[in-house]
Amino acid sequence: MRYKGSVAGESRGAVFQALMGNGFLTIIKGIAFAISGSGAMLSEAIHSFADTANQALLFIGVQRSKKPADKEFQYGYGADRYVFALLSAMGVFVLGCGVTVYHGVHSLLHPNVPSYGWITIVVLAISLVVDGGVFMSAVRESNKQRGSMGWIEFIRKSTDPTLIAVLFEDLIATIGVLVAAAGIGLAYLTGNPIFDSISSILIGLLLGLLAIWLGWRNRVLILGPAISEKKSAEIRSYLEKQPSVITVRTLRTRILAASSFGLAAEVDYDGKALGKRHANWARENVPKGATEEEWEAFASEFGERLLDALGHEVDRIEAELVKQFPRLRHVDIEAD
Repeated sequence: MRYKGSVAGESRGAVFQALMGNGFLTIIKGIAFAISGSGAMLSEAIHSFADTANQALLFIGVQRSKKPADKEFQYGYGADRYVFALLSAMGVFVLGCGVTVYHGVHSLLHPNVPSYGWITIVVLAISLVVDGGVFMSAVRESNKQRGSMGWIEFIRKSTDPTLIAVLFEDLIATIGVLVAAAGIGLAYLTGNPIFDSISSILIGLLLGLLAIWLGWRNRVLILGPAISEKKSAEIRSYLEKQPSVITVRTLRTRILAASSFGLAAEVDYDGKALGKRHANWARENVPKGATEEEWEAFASEFGERLLDALGHEVDRIEAELVKQFPRLRHVDIEAD
């Protein structure tokens, strides 16, 4: 499950663009609502405000996840990205879904014919361009990360929730502009504000579905899922091909951050293979006609050399694993 490029850098850029774009849209949509009184336009303004607040949380999470490990958090702060992404999902649900649906239902129960004008049309057009542009930017950054993976596999397996959140939020934002435009257009043509209210509710429900999915995905990542079975099998195969290894008893992995995972394995080493490496030394140093003390000294030296050989073998294997799997950050290989 290897991605191309710098995960943190690409996510940060995509989130920052979305943050700036939605901040601008919140202002102009709010002005358009104040002038028109359109429920759909209010929903769009709330939507953009929610996206702005959520993407600010995502940006903070990306920044905090880059902090190096310290005495308190010895595996680093990579999971902070998931915590802030979970908070963002909660914000999408409360602000984006809850407030928008509430306003739409209130408008259905207490209909009010909005006042539409050229400003509404201009704001919707600008929103479509900005939201569509930010969405395409997120698509480009996603393409860099997913490499040869298909879209469905990438969305299911990506360990970078910030980029996925931006991708879906701006997809729904773009769809939301079209839904709002349809609702406003039908309400204007028919004189019936129900279409405006329905479009507001639809936008809110889309955001609710997004929030639920993002919340679930970040819960999984916070719990620390294993890497793909394919990658685990590659690691096991590498270990078992080593001349010093008889078998791998257990192998456990855990995703630690968007660009790193940890590995713990229990390995049955071949003591005979390690001992043969000291055959020449033993041949030259085996005591002949020695006293009990001399035999003990020889055995102690041989045991020390064997343990050193095992330590060097573990270090070599761990170094080669990290080289072969660049996202591997923490390795713990124990002798079974």
